[in-house]
Amino acid sequence: MGKIKIAITLDEQYIDQLDRFVHEHIFQNRSQAIQEAVKEKLARMKRTRLAKECAKLDQAFEKAMAEEG
Repeated sequence: MGKIKIAITLDEQYIDQLDRFVHEHIFQNRSQAIQEAVKEKLARMKRTRLAKECAKLDQAFEKAMAEEG
């Protein structure tokens, strides 16, 4: 998967935290830290959405459909 360069603006406190993580070798650079954060957030949102959609299902109906087969 290719990468695309973007520009973002963040509060200084977040930049300071990112720089500390880079300095402590938790991340190689700011880009890696931000990419990991975005990746985790998107995965969390996807799981939350799936859970909400599953909650809408009628369990009795789904069970009956599965048993019909």
